[in-house]
Amino acid sequence: MIAAQREFDIVLYGATGFVGRLTAEYLARAGAGARIALAGRSTERLLAVRDTLGDEARSWPVLAADAASPSSLNEMAARTRVVVTTVGPYNRYGMPLVAACAAAGTDYADLTGEAMFIREAIDLYHKQAADTGARIVHCCGFDCVPSDMTVYALYRAARDDGAGELTDTAYVVRALSGGLSGGTIASLMDVMDASSSDAEVRRQLLDPYTLSTDRAAEPELGPQPDQPWGRGSQIAPELAGLWTAGYLMASIDTRIVRRSNALLDWAYGRRFRYSEYMSLGSSPAAPVASAVLAGFGNAAFGLGSRYFRRLPRRLLDRIVPKPGTGPGPAARERGYYRIETYTTTTSGARYVARIEQQGDPGYKATSVLLGECGLALALDRDKLSELRGVLTPAAAMGEALLDRLGPAGVSLRTERLN
Repeated sequence: MIAAQREFDIVLYGATGFVGRLTAEYLARAGAGARIALAGRSTERLLAVRDTLGDEARSWPVLAADAASPSSLNEMAARTRVVVTTVGPYNRYGMPLVAACAAAGTDYADLTGEAMFIREAIDLYHKQAADTGARIVHCCGFDCVPSDMTVYALYRAARDDGAGELTDTAYVVRALSGGLSGGTIASLMDVMDASSSDAEVRRQLLDPYTLSTDRAAEPELGPQPDQPWGRGSQIAPELAGLWTAGYLMASIDTRIVRRSNALLDWAYGRRFRYSEYMSLGSSPAAPVASAVLAGFGNAAFGLGSRYFRRLPRRLLDRIVPKPGTGPGPAARERGYYRIETYTTTTSGARYVARIEQQGDPGYKATSVLLGECGLALALDRDKLSELRGVLTPAAAMGEALLDRLGPAGVSLRTERLN
C-alpha cells in the first residue's frame, strides 16, 4: 500500500458546479480541522467560490485540474488523502480521476448513478486500488446513501440481537419533496444512450447482480424487478391500506446494496432479497396509479434501452434540466425525504430503519451526504473498513458514517417490530 504524508485531507473537485458549490459551503461549516482545497478547471472561478464561503475557507488553496489533462489529476490525487468529486456525468468525465486515485492510493468519493461506469471502474481499477490502499467509493449522495445505510443499520441491529440474517428487505419512499438534479438526469440519459447502442450493456443493466464481486457466487433467488408494484401490505403489515410502485432510482440503488452484501462476504445473508418502492397513498386512485407507474417505468426502460439513441438529443438537451443548474435557496430548504426500510430475518424477526433529512434530496441533502462521506474517509480512518478497492458507502465506512449522520442532521433509527 502507498503510504505518504499528504498536503490535504480533502480536495473538492468540481467546486464551481452547482452541487460542488453546495458541498463547498457544507464543508466550510462542518469541516473544522480538516485541510481542504478546491479544484477545477478555472482558478479564477474557484477563487470566486472560495470568497463566498466565509472566514473558515479563506485560506483554502485552489488547484487547477481538468479531466482532459490526466497529469493534472495525477498531481491533485497525489497531494491529498481524499478526492471528493461532483464532476459528471461520470461516464464522460470520471474515469481518469478514478485511475489517478487508484494509482496514488488516494480515497475517492463521487455522486455517480451510472451502473456501467461503476462496473468499468471495478473491472479496470479494483485490483490496483486494493493494492495501493485506495478506497474508491461511488454513489455518496441521495443515491445511494439512504438505501445503503438503512440496510447496513438493519444488518447491524439484527446481528447485535442474534436474530439471524436478512431475507426480504424493502425500501419505501414514504415522502419526498424536491427534484432530480440536472447531473442525475444527464447521467440517466447517458445510461439509456449506452444501453440503446449495445445489447451487452442492456443485459448487464437488467442483471440484479451486475455490480457483484463474483457473479457466479450470487444466489439464485428468482426475479428481482426494478419496478415492482402492489399493495403495501405485501411489503409490511404497517403499510396496509397503501399502494406502491417501483422507485425511479432503484436500478442503481439496489445494485449498490447488493454489492455491499457481496463486499461484506454476504454478511446480510445468502437469502437477502432487496427491492425499492415509493408509496402512493390510499386514495381510490392509488391502485390505478400503482399499475400505471409500474407499466410506464418498465415500458420506458424497455423501449428506451433499445431506441433512446434514435431520439433527437438536441431536443432532449433543451427540455431537461442542465448539469450545473438547480433550484434557489428557498426551494432547496423546503425539500425533504422520509424513507422506511423493512426486513424480515431468518429467525422471523422483523425490523424497520427510518431515515429522514431536511433539504432538497438532489441538491442540499446530497451535498451534506457527500460532504460527510468525504469527512469520514479523511478524518475517521480508524473507524473505516479494512476493505480497499472499488467499494460502496456501507462497505467502506459503515460505522463511521452511521456515527456522522445524526450530528449532520440526518435522522436514522432502527426498531424491532416483533
